[in-house]
Amino acid sequence: MSQFVHLHNHSEYSLLDGFARIPRMVAKAKECGMNACAITDHGVMYGAVDFYKACKKAGIKAIIGCEAYVAARSRFDKDPVLDKERYHLVLLAKNETGYKNLCKMISFASTEGMYYKPRIDRELMRKYHEGVIALSACLAGEIAKACKNDDMEKAKAVALEYLDIFGEGNYYLEIQDHGYEEDRIVTPRIVKLARELNIPLVATNDVHYVDPEDAEYHDILLCIQTGKTLEDENRMRYEGGQFYFKTEEEMRALFPEYPDAIENTQKIADMCNVEFHFAPPYYLPEFPVPEGYDVQGYLRHLCETGLLKRYGAIEGEVKERFEYELSVILQMGFPSYFLIVWDYVNFAKSHGIMVGPGRGSAAGSIVAYTLGITDIDPIKYGLIFERFLNPERISMPDIDVDFCYERRQEVIDYVVSKYGKDHVSQIITFGTMAARMAVRDVGRALGMPYGEVDAVAKMIPTELGITIKEALKVNPDIAALCEKDKSIKRLISVSSALEGLPRHASTHAAGVVICDKSVDEYVPLQKNDDVITTQFPMGTIERLGLLKMDFLGLRNLTVI
Repeated sequence: MSQFVHLHNHSEYSLLDGFARIPRMVAKAKECGMNACAITDHGVMYGAVDFYKACKKAGIKAIIGCEAYVAARSRFDKDPVLDKERYHLVLLAKNETGYKNLCKMISFASTEGMYYKPRIDRELMRKYHEGVIALSACLAGEIAKACKNDDMEKAKAVALEYLDIFGEGNYYLEIQDHGYEEDRIVTPRIVKLARELNIPLVATNDVHYVDPEDAEYHDILLCIQTGKTLEDENRMRYEGGQFYFKTEEEMRALFPEYPDAIENTQKIADMCNVEFHFAPPYYLPEFPVPEGYDVQGYLRHLCETGLLKRYGAIEGEVKERFEYELSVILQMGFPSYFLIVWDYVNFAKSHGIMVGPGRGSAAGSIVAYTLGITDIDPIKYGLIFERFLNPERISMPDIDVDFCYERRQEVIDYVVSKYGKDHVSQIITFGTMAARMAVRDVGRALGMPYGEVDAVAKMIPTELGITIKEALKVNPDIAALCEKDKSIKRLISVSSALEGLPRHASTHAAGVVICDKSVDEYVPLQKNDDVITTQFPMGTIERLGLLKMDFLGLRNLTVI
């Protein structure tokens, strides 16, 4: 078993910078005999849960972390001269407290500290350091920069400050060697500092791709990010091809004089034990009910009132169906869910906001019908409740509600005012490089003529979700063109390697999460334009047991 663990890794969620796809990186760690692996994307935690699941499946430990950006002064300072510089710092969660504290720091970095990049500061680190291990990071770290400038007094002061913040045993001085001249200058100085201050060393490789041959793809990815071409000499690049997932032997060969720096990686890995808990349990907010009722009793009261209104009596098939549905809802622990949806639908209807009659499997519920959430009679139309909620398949109910497109935000604002601003958030979604977009992006980076690239892109069928591999089968002309023209062949080859990577983050059109506690107790947040969103997408939010509601804006309702 390996005694080395990679603690500084950038997955595809370091958008347009990381080319280490999570499944491949985890498989590589397993191949190398490592018992753990870390994820430390730039300033965000987008991939944490996907990474955790991939590691669990492979039988290795997932270390959840982030390479944070540290503000030169305070996270609130945004002066173009004084605050243009920021430093890297690797943060790893040791336990559940550490994970929650990491979520808090990364959330504040984006919602308060955003200035080109999401930035944390000393104040946040002092407040949320518990359960977190810090590594001094790469050449862009504060210590490395001071060492490079031969300002050893500053390096010493900064190292002691971080040691004071994170505490003994939780702060490490990081050494790397990617074959750069700066590495040869900085490493001996960091080692000297570590020995002098008795701060342990840790060896890392700044992993941005998995295999050495991936360097070319990573280079093109950076061109796409920065809007440059490969011909541009002054572009941002990681020269030397050394930013791959190295074996323990390769890492030991880089640092033969510092075996402790290798072994400390395993020591840190042993200290990090974050477990994600997937639903159930569910973290629904407690719905406030009038005096004299509990949640179950109030739900029954509202339903019985609705049954009389809808059917005129509670008897026969109607009574039987209602009692069955209610028993399933109570047994599965979802009475609050129905009250929450009833409440905001009721708010919309009582304020003249158009609400759709119901969509999807929720229309099969007599409880939803009697509460006025839907307006379709499931008895009359023979709709089946089990499609919507089934005790055999434990999952949260999913009621999508359509609102007038122009007034949808009023309903969300009502929910925010009811449960609290910090308990409600919108949800992130990622735009990925689809086949045509990948071809156009890569063509631009390769410096190919626009017309030529556009012609190839248009040869890919416009089917939703089609891959380049499938397009080659569907349209043999593309393959024929590749045979004839080497530059087209390269374009298709590189585009295939990059397609499917997340390209940008935006706000999901409908999804809203409502929590029993502050949302950043569970997941990291960020600001997209002026909207606060989660850093985890909808599927992950649901798996973690958080309440996700769909507030759909429907233009047809606005027209009506």
